Amino acid sequence: MRASDPQVISRALYKRPPRATMQHSSLLFLSRRLWSSRSHRLTESRRSLMALAATKAAMAAIGPQCGGATAQRVLRGRCRARCVAAAAGGSVAAAATAAACVPVEGVASVPRRGARRAATVAGMWRQVQGCDDWEGLLEPAVHPVLRGEVARYGELVDACYKAFDLDPASRRYLNCKYGRERMLEEVGMAAAGYEVTRYIYAAPDVTVPTMEPSTSGRGRWIGYVAVSTDEMTRRLGRRDVLVSFRGTVTPAEWMANLMSSLEPARLDPCDPRPDVKVESGFLSLYTSADRTCRFGGAGSCREQLLREVSRLIDSCAKDHPGEDVSVTLAGHSMGSALALLFAYDLAELGLNRGAPVTVFSFGGPRVGNAAFKARCDELGVKALRVANVHDPITKLPGIFLNEATTGVLRPWRGSCYTHVGVELALDFIKVGDLASVRDHLHRIAQERREAGAGQSGARRRRARQGDGVRGAAARRRGAVAGRGSADGGLGADPRANLS
Repeated sequence: MRASDPQVISRALYKRPPRATMQHSSLLFLSRRLWSSRSHRLTESRRSLMALAATKAAMAAIGPQCGGATAQRVLRGRCRARCVAAAAGGSVAAAATAAACVPVEGVASVPRRGARRAATVAGMWRQVQGCDDWEGLLEPAVHPVLRGEVARYGELVDACYKAFDLDPASRRYLNCKYGRERMLEEVGMAAAGYEVTRYIYAAPDVTVPTMEPSTSGRGRWIGYVAVSTDEMTRRLGRRDVLVSFRGTVTPAEWMANLMSSLEPARLDPCDPRPDVKVESGFLSLYTSADRTCRFGGAGSCREQLLREVSRLIDSCAKDHPGEDVSVTLAGHSMGSALALLFAYDLAELGLNRGAPVTVFSFGGPRVGNAAFKARCDELGVKALRVANVHDPITKLPGIFLNEATTGVLRPWRGSCYTHVGVELALDFIKVGDLASVRDHLHRIAQERREAGAGQSGARRRRARQGDGVRGAAARRRGAVAGRGSADGGLGADPRANLS
């Protein structure tokens, strides 16, 4: 048989395959083995991830029961172990059931840092108005929301000075330069969020013989009453009735300030309370009337305030039923004394209709004795005194005999002048005017910027820490992805790695 015979060739090929045919068979065999091995590893990877997903789902289901406090880490560890054991069985529902633990009561959930909402005025307006005497808002640093509100009310007081006409040649001399509809706009506070409803005039019952008659015994513009707009009401969380007072300007007002004897207030005719005493000069300015004022100052300062503020409170209750209402009185120097007198008067007569009454005093003096302070506290009148520690006005009257009197004079402390409310002390020195409301505002703004810079630094530090945490997490994810790539990756075609 010849070598070229087909049978010989066929038999030879059967007994001894060509080299190329053997290499192809080996490649097919290795490919099948590799496919089988990778398929096994993919199946194991899928099972591991399914178990992890089941564990997370079970932990999410029982999270409210286990609590979120750090003290519950041991319980969460036990729950996680049960979840893993149950998830290995293959059922999310079984994992959640197996991981159910005894509910933890009295442990508040700690929110994540990134999920914490920023504090707003609307969310904490009662604390800002002093419902708990500003506890926790003044120390160790002034709360940013409170600082912003103090600055805002200070600017509304400063508007009185900007609008006050000090030009002797003007027909509005010692009165407001603008009509109430555009007063805030004219002083650069068009966006203040308040509508001025009435101007307030005061006339101290004193005469200054050496001064012009126009500056003594006459009613002069001393402030305004306003109510918050609908937009500002939504931002504040309540309808705010505001009364803003300026400080001492005219010689007659300076003379009234020097009348430092204590006198029974007797503002409630049904309950005079003769033990409640206030400075006679402030009381004269508050209760005296000058009916000859050309600009509508009919009646005393007290009568104007009680009539207008009670009208606004009743109007708010009628037009906006169920809406929260607050009465805020802000004043500087002598104006803060008038604000405190009116706050006591309004609450004593019950004309506030249950609305909280708060005084923001800027550089204010003492007003009354210890019985006056006790009665203000009993009525729920709140006062935050913003005072420069170097300002002498805040130490008057009663610079020697006051609430701090001790020793042999202690028995007379009840008859001494006493500050009302809580003090927010500022420490700054400016030779120009230590008592200026503008200086108080500048100092508050400076502290606000310093606090903002500190908060920005803290945010940057937290951001750097977060970047470090996120970088570590990314590196861990990269390592997991690398291991997944070595296994072919879930969802990837294993045959793509055979080339």
